[in-house]
Amino acid sequence: MFFFKSNIPSVSVEKAFEELSPHSNIVLLDVREPFEYQEGHISNSIILPLSEIKQKVVALVPRKDTPIFVYCRSGNRSTKAAHQLIHLGYTNVFNITGGILEWSQKNFPIEK
Repeated sequence: MFFFKSNIPSVSVEKAFEELSPHSNIVLLDVREPFEYQEGHISNSIILPLSEIKQKVVALVPRKDTPIFVYCRSGNRSTKAAHQLIHLGYTNVFNITGGILEWSQKNFPIEK
């Protein structure tokens, strides 16, 4: 189920878990700080702190139509990151609602 929050398309953690497979073409961005990422992150996620999106995202995701799922701790920073990505011209951006807190509450796997 997709729904909208703050005009940013969002995806539930359950739907994100279903969609994120090793064969998926979805880019999963973790916009937390490196120390947070090291404490635990979703498998196959790429760390790109919120403060570095404008400078580094094009090198990581050159195609503007690439599906991108963004997450943080609870959804605050990822909403800001999604806004930035859309402003930069990315057209297929989704915020994972509840972030890694909700992901872990559902007992979905986290890598350390």
